[in-house]
Amino acid sequence: MLPLNLSPGNPNPCLYQSLSSAECIKNCSLIPRTSSLSLFGGFSRKSRLAVKCRQSEYYDQQRFSSNRSSSTDATYAPSRTVSSGVGELPPKVFVGHSIYKGKAALTVEPRAPEFGALDSGAFKIAKEGFVLLQFAPAAGVRQYDWSRKQVFSLSVTEIGTLISLGARDSLEFFHDPNKGRSDEGKVRKVLKVEPLPDGSGHFFNLSVQNKLLNMDESIYIPVTRAEYTVLISAFNYILPYLLGWHAFANSIAPEDTSRANNATPRYGGDYEWSR
Repeated sequence: MLPLNLSPGNPNPCLYQSLSSAECIKNCSLIPRTSSLSLFGGFSRKSRLAVKCRQSEYYDQQRFSSNRSSSTDATYAPSRTVSSGVGELPPKVFVGHSIYKGKAALTVEPRAPEFGALDSGAFKIAKEGFVLLQFAPAAGVRQYDWSRKQVFSLSVTEIGTLISLGARDSLEFFHDPNKGRSDEGKVRKVLKVEPLPDGSGHFFNLSVQNKLLNMDESIYIPVTRAEYTVLISAFNYILPYLLGWHAFANSIAPEDTSRANNATPRYGGDYEWSR
């Protein structure tokens, strides 16, 4: 069983179905019992932990595998809920930012990282978070057809590239949602970000070629300098959370410094200054 302090008031189905620890970790998320609500809250050393089975939200690739009608990229997006009391769960919190223009709309949403439990009882990040871009073509005046939306998942490195993009610079990202699988090469996604001719912002252009659905679509939207500044500010803020560094910072306690001498390279204790 998992080395966790479980409360009878918050039963976990995994523990009553004779699942192995590995299976339970795979299908369950860790919930710190704190009195605060935070979308990307970390683990507190004083918090008791519980296990809650979750329904995983998938990156675009896994949704593409189960539903050929939508074109997506590949990644995992676990949802995270913070408990405010025994047997009481607050509602989930979803955030995002949208830009609406005459021919298309763009929505930007963060997705939390995923943590896994180690044999020692500590936790390690299993999957980094990401930012999901959703492009929807216009269907009329101030109306958008979200059933035809195309999505593109930005990794932390790609987010860093966007943050460092100059006013006259351009970039191009290529994704193959089925890379390494039998359908590799049948779906191509290209995201281009190019400066507007007058230097007032950037064009965001997502092109999707799907040979499985015989579909070829391109959605573009101009993003002004002010709108781009808002995006970059949000990216700068959320990036450490996507890396899971907030969880590490929240787990630091004064007594941790005394453990340096007993640390092993396996857990990052091979410090340069200890040699």
